Amino acid sequence: MRKIIFCSVFCAVALSGFGQRVENLSGFRNAGSDHYLRLHYDNDYFTKTDRYYTQGITLEYAAPGLKNFFLSRLMLTPFTSAPSYGMTLNIFAFTPTSIEEDQILYGDRPFDANMAFQVFSIQADPDRRQRLSTTFTLGIMGRYAFGYDIQYGIHKWTGNPLPRGWQYQVRTDAIVNYQVNYEKELFSRKGFLVNAAAEGRLGTLNDKINAGVNLMAGRFRKPFQATASRKTEYYFFLQGRTNLVGYDATLQGGLFNKSTPYTISTDDISRVVFQADAGVIVNFRKLLLSYTQSFITKEFATGELHRWGGVSMGLRL
Repeated sequence: MRKIIFCSVFCAVALSGFGQRVENLSGFRNAGSDHYLRLHYDNDYFTKTDRYYTQGITLEYAAPGLKNFFLSRLMLTPFTSAPSYGMTLNIFAFTPTSIEEDQILYGDRPFDANMAFQVFSIQADPDRRQRLSTTFTLGIMGRYAFGYDIQYGIHKWTGNPLPRGWQYQVRTDAIVNYQVNYEKELFSRKGFLVNAAAEGRLGTLNDKINAGVNLMAGRFRKPFQATASRKTEYYFFLQGRTNLVGYDATLQGGLFNKSTPYTISTDDISRVVFQADAGVIVNFRKLLLSYTQSFITKEFATGELHRWGGVSMGLRL
């Protein structure tokens, strides 16, 4: 286990560039600062599975000076409070139910890897108890996202069976996506908060909208406050979302390159997908820690339910 985490983190840093399953912008992830560094790591090893969304790494950095970065002009900031700005480097990998078959597994998920750079903003509106986040993504999917190389290195390091079948992965294509997230307080009492949440994504990686609710219970700073805080926080969170899916390049292949040897047909894509996330967060002085478990219903006709876990570690700067 330690070898897996160490090797994955090493790969993220060494490649300097690790699509979007890591939840870094939801209100329950509030860092309480506009200047921080945080690493998120997802893996289905935490749920004793090895299929579908198998690994995700996000290195996240926020700082006031990023307001002047040219891509930050694309962010939506409709409220009067000062927004915070950040960027992430991401890598995500997807595999079928077996990585030991040197052939296409028809009816299964195709191999795919994505590497992307993101710019984001977060703006809170304390008066109306609402929050808006926007994200612009640029990246690449396919062999140059190094999905095979990273998985091969991890499995060789840990002595697990070496992966086979990556030669049939989704072919190289561009990732250009825009995302908007909105949260609104529904109910609040001391130590308890319920928010409505909605999200929309449009681009070459995925097109979808979702809506749901999330709740926080424990000792926490409300995510709609605009001021910074380093008070100790410890709380449980739960989130449920229903997704309406228009397009998913990790299943259907890229928008421009049509040479992928195997993809899921449009008719077999699940148009309604439910996802739930639950976890624990502890923020102590400068330290930011969390553990999450996630569940998602099947994303294509012959698919299965899937679960994975995630950890994050960060520092307020």
